[in-house]
Amino acid sequence: MKHLISFTIAALLLSACNNGNNQFDASGAFEAQEIIISAETAGTLKQFDAEEGENLTAGQFIGYTDSTQLYLKKKQLEAQINALLSRRPDIAAQIGALQEQLKSAQKEQSRIANLLKSEAATQKMMDDVTAQIEVLKKQIDALQSSLSITSGSITQESVPLQITIQQVNDQLAKSRIINQVNGTVLAKYAEPNEVVAPGKPLYKIADLSFLILRAYITGNQLPETGLNKKVKVFTDNSAGSYNEHEGTITWISDKAEFTPKTIQTKDERANLVYAVKIRVKNDGSLKIGMYGEVRFLHGNN
Repeated sequence: MKHLISFTIAALLLSACNNGNNQFDASGAFEAQEIIISAETAGTLKQFDAEEGENLTAGQFIGYTDSTQLYLKKKQLEAQINALLSRRPDIAAQIGALQEQLKSAQKEQSRIANLLKSEAATQKMMDDVTAQIEVLKKQIDALQSSLSITSGSITQESVPLQITIQQVNDQLAKSRIINQVNGTVLAKYAEPNEVVAPGKPLYKIADLSFLILRAYITGNQLPETGLNKKVKVFTDNSAGSYNEHEGTITWISDKAEFTPKTIQTKDERANLVYAVKIRVKNDGSLKIGMYGEVRFLHGNN
């Protein structure tokens, strides 16, 4: 009888172990959407305040590269523009003398018109002053047109320099290292006083408030899955049991692939599986590379 009880207990334990091995539908590892931030301008890294494990916010200033030469180039371009624009003619001043002559001729025309009414002036005098007024008007128009063309030409010559200044301003702005996303610094690739070039990685950052569990399922499990479906995700804890999390399926691969060696699916004999991504809110216990188990909520839409 004693042997029978021992055998029964052993059988129950073996059954529990076997059920435990099959209680999950899939498994995988956690990953994050990692972004590598690189330098955009060449120069010495004068300041760089990102540290591994530090949380950064979008728009946060964290350093800059030496921009002295860019600043001096901008000042030189501004001086060239000022020198060029100083050659533009003063149109008002140059036509001012002719306009005064025109005013004087118009006054004379008015005076002769009054004299002509009292027959104290001749028609020839009126014709002469009228012709003089027309000549002055044409001279003013011609001079104004010529000066405007000259001024416009000089202004056009300054346009390429102004565009170059805009390019320098863009480079100056890019010499400031501004973090673009909320997240945690995962790796740091540069230090202050290093010389960097455009495209050199500076640091890697990821938003760890949500992690992605990349799991693998067999073809016969596809009907149980679907985009935006909720699942249960389990991770090991220090007590030897599991922490439970809620996840949402955000992506299902449309192509089958061979089972990764480090991943076991519900059907371990399956050679071809489909990758799925499950978005899980991180309560602080989830880490990149940690393994997780998945249980589908049957009947969940």
